[in-house]
Amino acid sequence: MEQKKSAFSRRTFVELLGVSAASFGLVSLAGCGGGGGEGGTAGGGNGAGGAADSITYSLTADPRALDPAFFDDGESAIVACNIHEGLYRFGEKDATVEPCLATDLPEISDDGLVYTIKLREGVKFHDGTEFNAEAVKKSIERLLEPNRTSDMPYASFVFGEEATGNGVASVEAVDATTVKITLRAASTPFLKNLAMALASPIVSPTAADAATPGQPIQEPKGTGPYKFVDWTKGASVTLVANEEYWGDAPKIKNLVFKIIAEGNTRLTALMNGECDIISSVDPASADQVTSNGFELFAEDGMTINYMAFNTETGQCTDQEVRKAIAQAVNVEEMVKSIYGEYATVANSVMPTWMAPYTKDVKQTAYDPEAAKKTLADKGITSLTCITYTTARPYNQKGGSDLARMIQGYLAEVGVDVSITEYDWTTYKTKVQTDPYDICFYGWTGDNGDPDNFMNLLADSNWSTNVAHWQDEEYIDLIAQGLVAPDGDERDAIYLKCEEMVADKQPWLLISHSKNLLGISPKVKNFYYHPTGVAFFKGVSKEA
Repeated sequence: MEQKKSAFSRRTFVELLGVSAASFGLVSLAGCGGGGGEGGTAGGGNGAGGAADSITYSLTADPRALDPAFFDDGESAIVACNIHEGLYRFGEKDATVEPCLATDLPEISDDGLVYTIKLREGVKFHDGTEFNAEAVKKSIERLLEPNRTSDMPYASFVFGEEATGNGVASVEAVDATTVKITLRAASTPFLKNLAMALASPIVSPTAADAATPGQPIQEPKGTGPYKFVDWTKGASVTLVANEEYWGDAPKIKNLVFKIIAEGNTRLTALMNGECDIISSVDPASADQVTSNGFELFAEDGMTINYMAFNTETGQCTDQEVRKAIAQAVNVEEMVKSIYGEYATVANSVMPTWMAPYTKDVKQTAYDPEAAKKTLADKGITSLTCITYTTARPYNQKGGSDLARMIQGYLAEVGVDVSITEYDWTTYKTKVQTDPYDICFYGWTGDNGDPDNFMNLLADSNWSTNVAHWQDEEYIDLIAQGLVAPDGDERDAIYLKCEEMVADKQPWLLISHSKNLLGISPKVKNFYYHPTGVAFFKGVSKEA
């Protein structure tokens, strides 16, 4: 169905938001402002722009934690994946599973319940503790019930829940180099889960024992190519090469992650050599990166950018209200205005290249007149909205522009939207504690499996399922998808999930983004992985 033309022109929206036309790509970006944040290096190396033994990478926010059990954000993952390793890892540029701390792919019992894993010998954690089966058992068991806490956001996502009859039932150290993991039910994505950068990596049992019970390890000790040195909150995280690493030695000695929240400041830091790589380039600044001799990394991400309705409390518990709000928003116009060529309109939860994607899933069509009538009939005159100001991999502009455009669309149908904004670190707490009718969120896929996207709306952890949506039919479909083998039958299950999301409208789908990073030409062999992390072991820098 052809979408109706919005009552607002593109320029009207720019004026509505109170921002420069340049930020929407209407005119070329003339310059950038601001200076770089404070940072540091380790081991006597020089900062970015100096000796080739140091690389500085910009983050848009502080990590939430560096202990894999306690984070669900990209900032944490991109640092921690260079400190910690899992039993398995993904291919250099895709989600193909390959051994890491394991020596081979697991032996899986005929019923799909028992995974027998042989471990690499001669590996030590950064604190000197020996890596063995007992260490693996301890690392996993702290994320299982009843040991897990509510501050372990990925524990149930990776290792399952007893109440749902899925996930890990037990972990056994058969001998020093053999681990046996027994599941309650077969799980097609489980092997991919073991390769993820969140929850799955193995931590030093000595470090875990020394941590405050229920709290993250403050000085993380993994087996990875880089060792933790320092974390200055709000400024930087510093790592140094692990000289006793079991694999190929890292090529860069010092790895510094500098926290720079503001986009133009990150751009300036790249231009003046304070950073070698900057994350979440504003789409409006992409041309400036390349015109100044820097490289623009721009590849399709494994992402979804969406607005979530609070389906549990407030004004959006009624499906008809959610559908009407969706009818009020011209998503195609909004995506083009904010992201230009660096994002595509989302017609599905999953990226377009991931099975069982199909363009035939019908999302709610733009129809402001119908929206106005329904919302008036339902007595909806106001909504509360919370959003984040920090750039994200799935939304390089941050959530403020989205919130204001939604505010403008809904004003046209007689609904006032009040907006409260937070930086990302604060927002991650507020979205769990504060009331709201709508909020903005997104997702970067962790393992290339459809369950990793569709399971979000079945999760009972509200830090992941910000729509607070619990639909028994949907949850049952997710359970079926977990046990179904890859193939047409499994694809059909997740296609039904896509159709339910479109019909029940817990989310308003917005866009799939390109990953945008600015890179110094001195940096060699850097790749931003589709799972939203970067592995620096093989990265080098010319002097």
